[in-house]
Amino acid sequence: MSDQDETAGPETEADEDNGFKPPKGRFDMPLPDPLPAMPGGTKAGFIALIGAPNAGKSTLINQLVGTKVSIVTHKVQTTRTIVRGVAMHGAAQLVFIDTPGIFKPKRRLDRAMVDTAWGGARDADLIALLIDARKGIDEEVENILKRLSGQSAPKVLILNKTDIAKREKLLQLAQKANEFLEFEETFMVSALTGDGTEAILDHFASRVPEGPWLYPDDQPSDLPLRILAAEITREKLFERLHQELPYISTVETERWETRKDGSARIEQTIYVERDSQKSIVLGKRGQTIKAISQAAREELSDIIEAPVHLFLFVKVRENWADDPERYREMGLEFPK
Repeated sequence: MSDQDETAGPETEADEDNGFKPPKGRFDMPLPDPLPAMPGGTKAGFIALIGAPNAGKSTLINQLVGTKVSIVTHKVQTTRTIVRGVAMHGAAQLVFIDTPGIFKPKRRLDRAMVDTAWGGARDADLIALLIDARKGIDEEVENILKRLSGQSAPKVLILNKTDIAKREKLLQLAQKANEFLEFEETFMVSALTGDGTEAILDHFASRVPEGPWLYPDDQPSDLPLRILAAEITREKLFERLHQELPYISTVETERWETRKDGSARIEQTIYVERDSQKSIVLGKRGQTIKAISQAAREELSDIIEAPVHLFLFVKVRENWADDPERYREMGLEFPK
């Protein structure tokens, strides 16, 4: 097994450790601020957002939450694990589960992604099926509709990309989908522009069960920052590289150090399977990885509202997609 690595990025500073120092003892740590009292009459629930690849699930969940919690690219099968985005709507806390696109799996990683998607649907209080209105009901969507009939949770239909689809086609599509499965409600939205999303929030706020909020009301996602940072860099890989390479690579955040000046030093490893793939990621004279690093660094800086010093390493690890540890890092069950 090859285990080479190489590093590149726009940063040129030395690696001296001038950042965070752990407290001397547990009694030196400041006490956390007391939690504010939760208002009465609260509601909370999980809503699984499922669909075929590239239906617009990640774009929609970012609109519903009001900030970026899931990466978005023009390529299919971008989302690999479950991402939970938290939206507050009145007294209701809506936890949207962005699941990987459901498709016919070919590789072990594909099987893990599809199993994760259906696991998210099984555990949800409500299920929302998102269909790309331009593509309509193809074989992939038809298979999802058939399998959805076995799920007990209430279901709604969301037709996406209404900004580029004709209303007559939308009505025909809604009728056809309801012939496969009777949905509680049908919504027509543009995930890109946000048109129609308020009605979705109103509906789910009325349907989730009464109970205490599951997350702090100012927390938009349950995704740890180190994983979100890796996802941001992986998004930039998808945007910069072409064909199969983004699908046979993964990103892990190895180190996150908060410095005295408030900035963050982040070290990440991009895993690929062969030396030839590493050369593609690095690019001629390191130009490709520098562009990826700069784009990721700028977005991460906006997210944490502090300067970011990002260092990317490229490591060859043959057959990483068959390594259970890589699946645990992505939050996926390792398929046997």
